[in-house]
Amino acid sequence: MIQIQGLDHVVLRTTRLAAMIDFYQRLGCHIEREETQLGLYQLRAGASLIDIVPVEAPLGQEGGPAPGQDGHNMDHFCLTLENFDGDAVLTYLDGQGIVHQGIQRRYGAQGYGPSIYIQDPEGNRVELKGPPETAAQT
Repeated sequence: MIQIQGLDHVVLRTTRLAAMIDFYQRLGCHIEREETQLGLYQLRAGASLIDIVPVEAPLGQEGGPAPGQDGHNMDHFCLTLENFDGDAVLTYLDGQGIVHQGIQRRYGAQGYGPSIYIQDPEGNRVELKGPPETAAQT
């Protein structure tokens, strides 16, 4: 059994990077982190993040065609789990017949930590996020 604590972040794909960043900044978000070589722009939205990814950048290309009739603008959303035990979560997912990509270290709203990608029945990618690393681990 896993317990969801809350929403960590959502990743939006775009063909209009400047307009998207401006829109969310006007809503009160601020840029917290940029990885321009990957095409990742992370804006702080309270306790969560909104990630903006240009479709032509390396991360954006993973999502297929640009947003429109044949393409999606959401890359994935991320759920923070309570009491994250990586091996137990993988065992649980396997027992439920939920395909996963194993545990990887990824950045989220609370910093770097373990995460697991899965897909829902409609093909939406969902990230399950564990706790952030302590300062001693980074």
